[in-house]
Amino acid sequence: MKINKNFLDLEANYLFSTVNKKFREYKEAHPEQDVIKLSIGDVTKPICPAAIEAMHKAVDEMADASTFRGYPPETGYDFIIEAILKHDYTDRGIKMDKSEIFLSDGAKSDCGNIGDIFAVDNTIAICDPVYPVYYDTNIMGGRKNNVIFMPCTEENGFMPEIPTEKIADVIYLCFPNNPTGTVATGEQLKKWVDYANKNHSLILFDSAYEAFITDNSIPKSIYEIEGARSCAIEFRSFSKTAGFTGLRCGYTVVPHDLVFDGTELNAMWFRRQSTKFNGVSYITQRAAEAVYSEEGQKQIQEALDYYRRNAKVIYDGLTSAGFTCYGGIYSPYIWFKTPNGMSSWDFFDELMNKCQVVGTPGSGFGKAGEGFLRLTAFGSYEKTIEAIERIKKVYSK
Repeated sequence: MKINKNFLDLEANYLFSTVNKKFREYKEAHPEQDVIKLSIGDVTKPICPAAIEAMHKAVDEMADASTFRGYPPETGYDFIIEAILKHDYTDRGIKMDKSEIFLSDGAKSDCGNIGDIFAVDNTIAICDPVYPVYYDTNIMGGRKNNVIFMPCTEENGFMPEIPTEKIADVIYLCFPNNPTGTVATGEQLKKWVDYANKNHSLILFDSAYEAFITDNSIPKSIYEIEGARSCAIEFRSFSKTAGFTGLRCGYTVVPHDLVFDGTELNAMWFRRQSTKFNGVSYITQRAAEAVYSEEGQKQIQEALDYYRRNAKVIYDGLTSAGFTCYGGIYSPYIWFKTPNGMSSWDFFDELMNKCQVVGTPGSGFGKAGEGFLRLTAFGSYEKTIEAIERIKKVYSK
């Protein structure tokens, strides 16, 4: 038996696993310290009451032979697909068919698994810094030598520039961006859609944080851009939108217009999912459906406002302490420069030792992330205030 040696080209540990390891080691060495984690993008507010009520009802149904559900449909029950279709697309004037929506256990899984339907020799364009899943799963798939990086720096406003040296076959875009917090305008996205259609390329659009956008002039979906149906796949998540990080639910949109090598990607993705995935649990799907109810929408907005307030606390506090900050407006992430040219990991250690606050080193997201740190707004409001006060006390000039 031989192993998949592509795994040997990966870093020894996943970024957030390394951050957690360092956090645990510090806690073991300093059990008396109250360490505040603002590193991992995990929510702290409970799932909204409407979804909890729906799950309780679904559990009772599963206990009754007359209402029991076995294997779910591979792409999701009609009740949740129709709710997604109406709320996220047709009500926003976006053409979509329910056969183009595939429910899953989260955007992270789909962002990684989508590579199953691509040839190994495709050229893959990835932003730098980047959510590690995009890069790591392409390495696992044997595309190490086919990845081109698009630097996202202060100089270009953390906005990737269209590749000029080589045509990109597959392009990963994430807006609002993780980790920089940048948002893209319709005009900026139109350039990518035009590029993709001209070169018969495919955009993979990660829209996991769209719920944080409150300005209607900023696109929440790539399909708000004319021409996107023929060149883009979109990933959505209930994790940050509705606090489903521990429940696991998301969906991927694959329009029938996507035809490459004479084959519809929709059919390929259906074949992949029906072979390797048994669907999202009935209980979870009922919870997701409840998110789209009038009560559910009101309740999740209250949670989103809570995290938006945290983001403002972080952004304003760090700025007042003299840090240069980005993101945090239509994003739950604040991306800020380390002081005095410190490396990302050195500042990570210093912040933990001096302030007992844990962030995520920017260099862990790629070379262009060196000299930055990411903080998340998903902590509790009280702990977020305390963390920023600690930082201000040490670093304010």
